[in-house]
Amino acid sequence: MNILIDINHPAHVHLLRYVYEALKAHGHTLYVTVKDIPAAKALLDSYHIPCICIGHKNDLLVLKGFDQLIYNWRVWRLVKKHHIDVGVGGSMTLAHVSKMSRMRSIILDDDDDAVEPLFAKYAHPFADVILSPDCIQRKVKQTIYYSGYHELAYLHPKRFRPDKSVLSSLGLTDKDVFFVVRFNAFKAHHDEGAHGLSIEGKRRLVQLLSQHGRVFITTEREIDEEFRPYQLKLPQEQVHSLMYFATMFVGDSQTMTSEAAVLGTPAVKCNSFAGRLSVPNELEQKYELCYAFLPEEEEAFFAKMEELLAMPHLKDEWQKRRERMLREKIDVTEFLTHFIEKFG
Repeated sequence: MNILIDINHPAHVHLLRYVYEALKAHGHTLYVTVKDIPAAKALLDSYHIPCICIGHKNDLLVLKGFDQLIYNWRVWRLVKKHHIDVGVGGSMTLAHVSKMSRMRSIILDDDDDAVEPLFAKYAHPFADVILSPDCIQRKVKQTIYYSGYHELAYLHPKRFRPDKSVLSSLGLTDKDVFFVVRFNAFKAHHDEGAHGLSIEGKRRLVQLLSQHGRVFITTEREIDEEFRPYQLKLPQEQVHSLMYFATMFVGDSQTMTSEAAVLGTPAVKCNSFAGRLSVPNELEQKYELCYAFLPEEEEAFFAKMEELLAMPHLKDEWQKRRERMLREKIDVTEFLTHFIEKFG
């Protein structure tokens, strides 16, 4: 079977990395397309996954529509040329091209319709099938639900083994207290009007955490000069190992909050999506693995961090909570691989 994987975000590389390997091992022919996103392309290269770039990704919403036409045209040509049977990914492009060709589309979506209205309106109706975690409810009839999260495609214990050497590369040991901090760029189409910590909040956060241990900051864009001494200098593919050993993850990133949670690392998030997303809501309310606060709830955000920092055996408690979550969830890579093969 000829299968196309379309990468729309660096997180999708992680999501589909092991699926790619499994399908290739089963004898299928795979093609990978990606937008001109340096972080995504670097990840694909680090995992030795060849890719075809389909164009630049703009931040301005008015340009995104024009770009979409270019993506659709380029992917349609590739589908026709290579006789693609199934397209898999989290992009609008696959849904559109599946209506213009013989290819069938499997759209992977772990966001709620309310926070991604454009994607829900212009991608969902054209998809052959949408696969989503069962904590999300959609009105689209072609949705199939599974008991898991995107993050469990690559951070499930069957797939992920933390690399302890990442600690020594940063001058750390497994006894040290340290924190991974993420400052998001909020440039996606569904991020219009969204925001996270203020610059004052970021300063206060770094000052607080620095009193307890080392702070490592990762960000999507150029880091503010005052935070450069804390900037994490580590290959992207090693960040999950660092997060696994971290005392706590703090920031305004959706994906990394969920990643830390499924790794069993306490995670505290502050952004305008707090309480609006079913996946982190379940991780918080059902499994107590993470916490989310709105920007106007900054005092409660800092109070929660103080509370966690004062907890004895914090990481041990979180690993117990993680084990409960894992008992109730599936190996998402295994599910996706099986579904794609049966669907095709």
